[in-house]
Amino acid sequence: MVNKKCGPKRQGVEVEERGHWGSKTEFLLAVAGNVVGFGNVWRFPYLCYKNGGGAFLVPYLVFVVTCGVPLFLLETTLGQYTQEGGITCWRKLCPLAEGIGYAGQLILFYSCMTYMLILAWALFYLVFSFSPQLPWASCDNYWNTANCIDLAAQNKTREWTNQTNAASAATEFWERRVLGISGGIEEMGSIRWDLLLCLVAMWVICYFCIWKGVKSTGKVVYFTATFPYVMLLILLIRGLSLPGALQGVLYYLLPDPSRLTDPQVWMEAGSQILFSYSVGVGSLTVLGSYNTYNNNCYRDCLWLCLLNSGTSVVAGFAVFSVLGFMAHEQGVSIADVAESGPGLAFIAYPQAVAMMPLPQLWSICFFVMLILLGVDTRFVAMEVVTTSIIDMFPKLMRRYGRRELFLLLFCLTCFLFQLVMVTEGGMYVFQMFDYYACNGACILFLCVFETVALGWIFGAQRLCDIIKDMTGVHANPFFKFSWLYLTPVVLLISFIRSFVEYQPLTFNRWYVYPAWAYACGWVLTFSSILLVPGWALYKLAIGTGSLSQRFHHLCQPAPDCSLTHGRETELQNIGEEVQHCLSSS
Repeated sequence: MVNKKCGPKRQGVEVEERGHWGSKTEFLLAVAGNVVGFGNVWRFPYLCYKNGGGAFLVPYLVFVVTCGVPLFLLETTLGQYTQEGGITCWRKLCPLAEGIGYAGQLILFYSCMTYMLILAWALFYLVFSFSPQLPWASCDNYWNTANCIDLAAQNKTREWTNQTNAASAATEFWERRVLGISGGIEEMGSIRWDLLLCLVAMWVICYFCIWKGVKSTGKVVYFTATFPYVMLLILLIRGLSLPGALQGVLYYLLPDPSRLTDPQVWMEAGSQILFSYSVGVGSLTVLGSYNTYNNNCYRDCLWLCLLNSGTSVVAGFAVFSVLGFMAHEQGVSIADVAESGPGLAFIAYPQAVAMMPLPQLWSICFFVMLILLGVDTRFVAMEVVTTSIIDMFPKLMRRYGRRELFLLLFCLTCFLFQLVMVTEGGMYVFQMFDYYACNGACILFLCVFETVALGWIFGAQRLCDIIKDMTGVHANPFFKFSWLYLTPVVLLISFIRSFVEYQPLTFNRWYVYPAWAYACGWVLTFSSILLVPGWALYKLAIGTGSLSQRFHHLCQPAPDCSLTHGRETELQNIGEEVQHCLSSS
């Protein structure tokens, strides 16, 4: 059933159908693949260990309830009701807030440039995983230095701990073979051609996953969203069977309630929720827009949120059981081997795998899982941007071959901007984009205005009525309270704290960026944030009438989106009855 009331009207124009998911399963898998990504595997477990173990689950669950689930339901409902992309949905419900849509797409553009590089690194490691001997397992390679230490040899552990300039074989493989890292962002150096080839391969894979739109995406996610769970289960079982695994798990979950008094712990829990739930940038809106009008998005959202957070917890067991084994083998504390982000995926975990029997097998499993976790998150982001742009110009873009051409242009643009990240100084640029362009402050800002625009201007009660009309289920009153008060207040406090607690970016705890790099970073941050007030001021400036009239007009939903289906049908029936009475008299 197509939303005939609030959806786009294309009668009389020879354009291709927008389409819907082939089944409810396709929607669930696409959303699951989008929200379950790198952060579940390499960020959440480390944050849990760093911020009080099991005690970290307290602020984490607080943010799940106050921000994660309400925003998840809000954005999915927004898409399913309007049947529009991440920009045009705002034109339907609150034109004043259309800048939120543009800002979300810009952040997705930055993220496609940044995180596609992680997939290239993972593919690079996967290729080397088929070697007779893992190259990061020894110091006998041409890129190794005299300071290289083979941690797999237990008698080298003391030598490792006593040398200040020592580096593990895995660290040297990462820094000298994969990155060829230079001394700073001022020294960009030459392109790493083998890494560039891996990057091209990942862009080609992602392009063909979605080039036919929801029809191809809905089929691909059957594999990309499910197979990582198979790999995660295999790695979990293997990790828990290793010596030292129990110590790793205890280190991961052992509660330290004193950490709950640190505001930074709560900030990190909030940022983890925003990234993990993929809110604020329009991804859930676009995925929800391909649902039929009467899909039960209320129930779907609750189950998907549970799946996302559950995956994070389970991934922590898989990761820290292996780190416990690594610490046991080296005779050091788990604190000495625990890492987050690329340090976990490309140094700590590969080093641990190299110490296991059949290291190639476990390395292949890990990097296949990592690639699949990242692929569906990235191609969904590409689909979101593509859909949002096409929905802005349906008569022009929704014709045969034009979607594929636009998607190719988008991929090439991202790729060309990304070339600087595969140079010898590219890691410094990558960190800058990750820290400033795709940071939590930007998403916090968008989410604050999103809840204000929909909860206060469009109306929280109207949203509840829409959910009832679409699903037949009365939304819990808690969601209305959250959209009006709880969620925006918590997000606003977190946004302010993120600036108060700001620390300048450093690399490897020793490299300080030059002043011009920090300036570029802040430009990246405000490039998305300023789109929200900037677009609102622009629309107010070009409108007609007095300022209050323009503001009132921009706060009104489109006429075909002001009523629910049920209410519209009711009014139509009343009109027909009145007309019948008049004709009878």
